[in-house]
Amino acid sequence: MTAVSIRNVSMRFAGKKNGDSIRVLENIDAEVAHGEFVCIVGPSGCGKSTLLNIVAGFLKATSGDVLVEGEPVIAPDPRRIFVFQENGVFPWLNVHENVGFGLRKQTRAQRDQTIARYIDMVSLAGFENAYPHELSGGMRQRVEIARALAANPDIIYMDEPFGALDFLTRLKMRADLVRIWQSEKKTILFVTHDIEEAVQLADRVLVMSNRPATIQEVVDVDLPRPRHLDSPGYLEKRDRIFKVMGMSLRVGETAT
Repeated sequence: MTAVSIRNVSMRFAGKKNGDSIRVLENIDAEVAHGEFVCIVGPSGCGKSTLLNIVAGFLKATSGDVLVEGEPVIAPDPRRIFVFQENGVFPWLNVHENVGFGLRKQTRAQRDQTIARYIDMVSLAGFENAYPHELSGGMRQRVEIARALAANPDIIYMDEPFGALDFLTRLKMRADLVRIWQSEKKTILFVTHDIEEAVQLADRVLVMSNRPATIQEVVDVDLPRPRHLDSPGYLEKRDRIFKVMGMSLRVGETAT
């Protein structure tokens, strides 16, 4: 079954002059299946985050529709959680309190059990009483992911959640996210500017064009996990996306 259906979505923003408009998205069509991990990539400023915000209900498309579980999206929904790039955790709450923020309807015992499960899942056991300012950037992102999972959403939207992290931390976070996704079977729609990250994570990659953006190609990443960054299959998928985007790994050369 389809979890997310994007139907002929276009988006325009008002320009600086009266009557002017900036065309950002043009006739976007895409679907995400239940339990699927889908990444969206494309040139900087092409509208990746705009599209994700429309799907999440934070923005209303100029035209077209988004259906989630067969129902039109008209506003954000607590059954779908949005994970931001940074500063998503509450600085005045410790790790335990952050992870349990959306669990107020549970009993104290249920809440403590759920919090402990997800803190352990993101490898933060022992840091329950730490506050965000006492944690590294990667640890804060782990807290946000744990909070998202603890709320038991149907779908998780992630907007470049590892973009502010250093390279080695990003590699570790990607591996951990895949492990958690395989365990939890959540539907994930993930925006990234990093093509290698998309190939490492996704079942499918939606490759967007420059503005006004369309979906140029959908690349199936039918590779076993964990994925090795130097394997022939991985490099083939990565290079295919570079080619679709008109890019080359060799400086000064464009893909043909």
